[in-house]
Parts: sequence; structure tokens; C-alpha cells
Amino acid sequence: MVCIGYRKPDATPFEPKDFATHKDYWLDIEYRAKEAAHNMSNNVYAAELMPVLIPNLGPEILSAMAGCPYHFGETTTWTDPCIFNWETDAPKAVMDMNHPLGKKLEDYTRLLLAEAKGKFIVGLTDFHPGGDHLAALRDPQVLALDLLDYPEEVKAKLASSYKEYFPIYDFYVDWLKREGNPIASWISLTSEESMYIPSNDFSCMISPDMFEEFFLPGLIQECRHYKHNIYHLDGPDALMHLDTLLGIKELQAIQWVPGAGREEVSEWIDVYKRIQAAGKSLIVYPKRLDELLLIKEHLSSRGLCIHMLGVKNGDEAADIMKIIENGGFKHEF
Repeated sequence: MVCIGYRKPDATPFEPKDFATHKDYWLDIEYRAKEAAHNMSNNVYAAELMPVLIPNLGPEILSAMAGCPYHFGETTTWTDPCIFNWETDAPKAVMDMNHPLGKKLEDYTRLLLAEAKGKFIVGLTDFHPGGDHLAALRDPQVLALDLLDYPEEVKAKLASSYKEYFPIYDFYVDWLKREGNPIASWISLTSEESMYIPSNDFSCMISPDMFEEFFLPGLIQECRHYKHNIYHLDGPDALMHLDTLLGIKELQAIQWVPGAGREEVSEWIDVYKRIQAAGKSLIVYPKRLDELLLIKEHLSSRGLCIHMLGVKNGDEAADIMKIIENGGFKHEF
């Protein structure tokens, strides 16, 4: 698969609006829905890139719905913890779709669906369940110590949090299907049934043994719940868990994101090869044509998704497609 996107040459900016605070912008979902639909119309979605837009209220929205104080920055959001005592606070930190931000997510989805008709696909928001949810509830550094000091409490809360999360996930999947949407999220690949992107950014702070003991069971549960899944593996410090992930029978694909300043494809060819050798599909992000040629030299086209970032125009997109269509991958269909 090849995903290429770029701005139309006649793209026009959306009419700006002044907001007193970042929070005011984030929560003005009527304005944001119109703005997002306008921006989608200014893009070209080439090859297999799908026009997917998510009702983004930030990556820790589930944790906010469970009681974490929520903060809005210019481009992202973050939480403060809400579990300070496992015995007294943990039972109250439960995801609630009727939380004001839960209702806001529902309203935002409804507005985007109205804007999307025949124009683009509305995807699932960035949920971040599992280990990252607990790290938000408790604070990452505190949770790292909890694995030693309160292991049973952590395991119990993980198990109960998945019971809270899956009905929320299913609610949105069923709703989007009824509206005629395929299912997608912040990775713009679609499924007619269900899909999602399991992840655990907290895992960079812990050993492979602890990762397997505490978080592997939940990740397997997630992979089984989604018809299609792509694991988001973020940063070199998380690579120590790659073999564990590759051993998950139900895991279908991996998106490896090396982090800012380390995006050179040549640095990670061996990682890509390990993923493909394990029979998993793979998303790669070459930025230049020479990196694309390197991928063709070393990787199989089977299960490979090439997502080209920073494409400037249609001429550059055509050059990319010529290189790919000429073949020459290590193994082709």
C-alpha cells in the first residue's frame, strides 16, 4: 500500500476566529468541525491514502472521562492524576460517557458526521486505553513504582479499565457503521469491520519482564477485540519490547515511530526486517526518494504500507509512484 497526501495548489485558509484561551478553541466544536471539513477539502488523497478525520479532543480523553483534570495546550492536551490512594480513589476513577467531555466527544462526532457526507470518513478518536490510561490516572513515574509496591492494585485496575473501555469503543464503532463509515482512526487505514491502534508509550520506562507481566495480557485482549490492529511502537526506548510484541499471535501490524531527529530510514532497516520476518505487516515513513529506494532494496512489498510525508505537489507524488510501480522490492506479490 502507498499513502501520499499533499495540499491542493489553490488551497485556501479557513476564516480565523479569536479565542481567549486554548481551551475555548478545543471546546468550540462547531467551529472546529467547520474548520476541519474545510481543511480536508484542501488536501489531495493520492494512492491508498484515505480522507479520515477524527473528533480529536486529545490523547487522554478516556482518563479525563474517568476524573483526571484536563488541560488544553495549543496543539495537544494533558492530564493531572486523580488516583492518589489506591484504596479510596481507584474505585471512583471510572470512565463515564456522561462526563462533560464524554458528551463533548459524542457531540463533536455528530457534527463531523454531518459535515462528512460524501466528502470524508469520520474515524475513532485517540482513546489510549490500557497502560497509558493508568499512567494518566496515577502519573507515569508513580505508576512505575506501583509495579513494585502495588502490583495487584495495578493489575486489578487494568482489568477493570478494559471493561470500561471496550463498551465505549463498541459504541462508536457501531455508530460509525450505521452512518455508512468504514472504521479508521488517526492512522488513515480503514476496515469495514473494526480496527484500532494498540499502544503503550509508558512501556519505555519498564523492563521487558514487567511489560509482559502487567501489560501483555491487556494488549492481547485488545488485539482480539479489534478485527484489524496496528501497534504503535514509539521511540527507541520501547524497542526492547519488540520481540514480545512480535510474539503476539493476534497482532497484525506495527507502526514504528523512531522519534524526532531519528527518522532516517537507514538507521532502522534491521528493525523493519525483524518485523517482516515475524510475519507482521509494517508501516514505514520515508521522507525522500533515496529512502524509498533503500526500502525497495531491503524490504518485501508483502504487508508493507509506505506513507510518504512532506510531499509537495502532484509532480512529486507521480515521481514516487513511478519508483514504486517499477518494482524491484526484495520480495513482491
